[in-house]
Order: sequence, then C-alpha cells, then structure tokens
Amino acid sequence: MTEHISRRSVLKGIGAATPLAVAGCSESIGSSDAEVSAAWVYNSEVGDQGWSWAHNEGRKAVEEEYDWLSTEFTEAVAPEESQQVFRQYADSGADIIFGCTFGYQDPMETVAKEYPEVYFEHNTGYLTLENMGRYMGRIYQARYLAGQAAGMLTETNQLGYVAAYPIPEVIRGINAYTLGAASVNDSVTTKVRWTNSWFDPPAESEAASALLDENVDVMAQHQDSAAALTEAADAGIWATGYDAPMQEQAGDNYLTSPIWHWEAFYGPTLEDVRNGEWEADAYWKGIESGVCDIDDWGPEVPQEVRDEVGSTREEIVDGSLDVWAGSKFEGESDEFLFQEMNSYVEGVEGEVP
Repeated sequence: MTEHISRRSVLKGIGAATPLAVAGCSESIGSSDAEVSAAWVYNSEVGDQGWSWAHNEGRKAVEEEYDWLSTEFTEAVAPEESQQVFRQYADSGADIIFGCTFGYQDPMETVAKEYPEVYFEHNTGYLTLENMGRYMGRIYQARYLAGQAAGMLTETNQLGYVAAYPIPEVIRGINAYTLGAASVNDSVTTKVRWTNSWFDPPAESEAASALLDENVDVMAQHQDSAAALTEAADAGIWATGYDAPMQEQAGDNYLTSPIWHWEAFYGPTLEDVRNGEWEADAYWKGIESGVCDIDDWGPEVPQEVRDEVGSTREEIVDGSLDVWAGSKFEGESDEFLFQEMNSYVEGVEGEVP
C-alpha cells in the first residue's frame, strides 16, 4: 500500500520534534514474517519524467515486488523543510527513510542522530553515520556512452551541454560525456552553459538556445526537465535527455538518455532491512549492477553507432574499460571522483565556475 503525502500536509502542525525511545524499526525485523515500512522524500514533483520520477519508479517497482513492504512518499520538499518531513516519518514508524537529493544531506544527518533506531539513506551525498548510508550510481558511464554516440554523429564537432550546478556530480557527467566523444572523434569540443537550478525550464531553454547560436549540433543536459532537449530537437539537431526516456519530446532527433533504474538499489537494501542485515555504506555501482544505463536508441540513430556504443558498453560492464583511462583523472580514487572533481578534462571549453 502506498500513501502519497503532499508537502503541505506533512508540514502542517509540526512543531519541535521529540525523539522516540524506539523510533521506527519493527519488532519483527529479522524474522521470516517481517514487514517493512519505507518512506521516500523528493525535492521536486514526481511528474512524468525527471529525477524524482525516476526514484518514484524505483519505489513503485519494489512495492509491487514485495508483499511485505509498505511505502509512502512526499514530493516537492525543499531542503530547508526536509528535517520536519524526516521527523514525521520517523515518528510515524518508518523503518527506513530515503532522501533523494544532495541538499537533504545535512538535514538528514541531524535527524538521523535523533532517531538512532531508524535507518536513513541519503542520495548523492558523502556523509555516513551508523544508521545513515549513502547511495549513488556511476551514471558517468552512461554519459560516456552517450558522448561516444554524439562524437560519431556530430558534423560541426561542437557539442552542447546544459548543466545544473557546478558540483562534482555534474562535472563528472560533462567530463565523461566529452571523453566518450573524444574516444571516436579527437576534434570534438563541448560547450557548457549553467542554469544553477535542477528544474527551471525557461532557463534551460535559454541556455540551449545560446548553445545553438554557437553552432552545436548535438545537445546534452543535466536537469529534471526536457526543455533543453526539446529546444534542440526543434532546431533539428540530435538531442540527449537525462533521468528518464525522452524520445517523445525529441521525436526523430532523439539520440538516447542516461537513465536510472533505482530499484536495483532499493530492492536489495529493503531486503537487508527485512533480514536485519542492513549496514550503512557508500553504494556507488555502475551499469553492471543495473542501477543506471542508457535508454533505447532514437529511431534515426545509425546502426554503426548502436554497434560501436554497444561494444563499448560491454567493455564497461566486464571491467576492461575505465572511463577515466588516458585522462587527467586516470588512477584517481573513488573518493576524489565522487566528491573532489572540480575541473574539466581536455575538450571541454572554458573553466568550471
């Protein structure tokens, strides 16, 4: 059973939190008949595409899979309001709470310390506690594949990238995309425009339009909407989405999209909760795990592109290809790649702001 709670109803009437002596975890956890209650908190509305949509698809998949699982979710929660929502779920008996945006990290850490018997999982962050894990996928591998396709299809050798915030997560994607393109075309340059927002369709369209004026003929983006992709498709150039399948918005100009399958993480995590085996860790797996991949190809993508990228994908999955090999980041630790990457690889125009 799913309960969808609006942000307004969750926040209504909540004052200072009073930590519970035992907050959340079911007495039957670890037994064969255990039931698990899980809650998700999203920073944007679920809608029919985008970051929160992808997480919610993962939630729906695990709820359908497990008859011992009940789920709830709250959408459109700003980071500054998230502590109240986390406390609401902890007080109401949630066994585990998932916070699905970077801005929830510090608020979740605060609440996790107040409720040591509740499990917390933070998405995209770098902090852990005994009862708070963190998780992310190596979506940069899918970016590399999309970039390789872009490098084969561009005629101007100018790629456009509409980006959200200049943080390591987004910079990794830009760099991997460019390295993928350079692996098949050493003349490619990637031009980046920043919106400083995860969801601002007008700003995304404006940034895409500016890139079109600079002669780019393949567009990528890292936002929750398809605005940049749609702008590019309307201009008749190849377009790459993010988070969700976006062929409907791009039509025949659709290339592919790096996409998420969060159930690949949520399923095993919830099973661990039920079995009494959950431990806080730093999950960061790639295409081989199923947590991320590229979408189906657009209808006009040539077979030679599909074959080349398909071969590269196999090399990434079997571990014979490291996306960062041959770049300035070759040999860097996962810690560096995850939270310290703050500059561009060769082939990206300009500098990180």
